Amino acid sequence: MLGIVVSGHINFASGMRSAVEAIVGQQPQLEFVDFLETMTTEDLEAQLSAAKERVNTGEGVLFLVDLYGGSPCNRAVNILLQDPNVEVVAGTNLSMIVNAALEREDLSLREVTDYLTNGEFSQIKDLRQDLAALSQNNDDGEEDGL
Repeated sequence: MLGIVVSGHINFASGMRSAVEAIVGQQPQLEFVDFLETMTTEDLEAQLSAAKERVNTGEGVLFLVDLYGGSPCNRAVNILLQDPNVEVVAGTNLSMIVNAALEREDLSLREVTDYLTNGEFSQIKDLRQDLAALSQNNDDGEEDGL
């Protein structure tokens, strides 16, 4: 099973931990690393590297970080550049973490990364467009049964 490390600014990761555990319970090989105001970016990278080592069983490690271009992202990319068995996905939300945790037993590191980033599991929705599409589908030849 591939390992997952979630990181973000201030209490992003620890907040996600509590939500993930409420939804799917504690998960093996899943670590959460907050980037606190008292930390340097070197401290952060050291913690990310240590978390990577703890969750890695040889099948790869996926870093899920909050903001593209932020320190957690940049430091995870430093790790990615040193290890071909690491991937980084930025813009992480609760749905992505839960789905990654649930799908990682059946999919490879590359497949999970693609799965999360190619929109199939995107939870970013324009509800007006979704409702319009549903309305359009209901108006397209469906009979009301009378």
